[in-house]
This record gives sequence, structure tokens and C-alpha cells, in this order.
Amino acid sequence: MMSNLLVLLLAYILGSIPFGVILGMVVKRIDVRDLGSGSMGMTNVIRTVGIYTGLSVLILDMLKSILAIYIAYIILDSKIIASLSGILAITGHIWPVFSKFRGGKGTACGWAGLLFLSPISGIIAGIVGLSLIAITRYVSLGSIAATIIGSTFLVIMCVSGNAPLPYAWFGIIGTILITFRHKDNILRLLKGEEPKLGQKI
Repeated sequence: MMSNLLVLLLAYILGSIPFGVILGMVVKRIDVRDLGSGSMGMTNVIRTVGIYTGLSVLILDMLKSILAIYIAYIILDSKIIASLSGILAITGHIWPVFSKFRGGKGTACGWAGLLFLSPISGIIAGIVGLSLIAITRYVSLGSIAATIIGSTFLVIMCVSGNAPLPYAWFGIIGTILITFRHKDNILRLLKGEEPKLGQKI
């Protein structure tokens, strides 16, 4: 029991590492949460710091959930704990303890966790998300659609017996967390006020 709790706590701590804030400070000595959309994720870092820093943040944020899930497998060999670790990595990214609970949208962590738990689901999510972003230039729209469709496919895989059933929790709860964090983006999309990729806020 104690081992389970420690692994889950570590997953949250890994998710809480604010790479967007750290690199923003290192590269331009700015707090990215005070600029643009206020998020510490890739999109806002690209807008406020630069594309290479933003892509670095994307990779580092993806590694957070991959490492959290991998550690759960190595230490406990538990599919349910692995799934919960992925969820807590997303939670830590959205509400990071190291930066006053002001984090990112959780998309990168969610996508990486999906790729790790079910590569086919992650690939489908990536194709959907990147295609929508390329067509519309709305990163938020691509992120939300990729999250919902990729996670839905994962749940279907779990229910049909093609993936471990505990992974479904990652798909369901992860989607709720990421979609909730995008609520302001959804409102702006509906109003036609959401900024496109490359557009200054």
C-alpha cells in the first residue's frame, strides 16, 4: 500500500516539474504564465519565447508522463497503478505544486501517456490533432479533438479486450481533466475569438 502511494506521489511530482516556466526563465528571463494565454505549455512558450524552446517543452512534458508510467511498471508491475500514474502526471502538469498550481493544459502529458499505454490510440490521436492544427491553425481544437478521439479509441480497445481494462481509467479521467482545462479555449472557439497558431495574443 505504501509503495503504491509513493509511486503515485512521484508521478504527481514528475508532472509538476514546470519545464515551460524553467526554460522561459533560462532563455528569456520571463515567466510565460504572465504572458500570452498564461499557460506553461508548448503553444504559449512558442508564442512568448520561441519555436525551439516550445518544442523542447513539448518533449520534456511528454517525458514526464512516460517516466511516471514506466516507473510504476518497473517498481510495482501494476496496470492500474500505471494508469493512475499517468493520470497524476497530467494532474501535476495542470496543477503543479512547484509553481503555485498554475500549469499547462495537460495535452502533451496525455498524448505521451496514450502513446505509451496504447501506441495505436496515441498514433490516431496524433494524426487527428496534427491534421486539425494544420488545417485550422487552432492548437486548442486539435488538442481537444485528439484527446477525445484517442481516448475513446483506447476505451474501446479496453472494453473489447484488446488492451488492459485499467487503461480505460487513463482515457476517461485524462479526457475530463484536459477538456476541463481547455474550457476557456472552448468558449473562445465558439465565439470565434480563439487565436491561431503563430498569432500574437
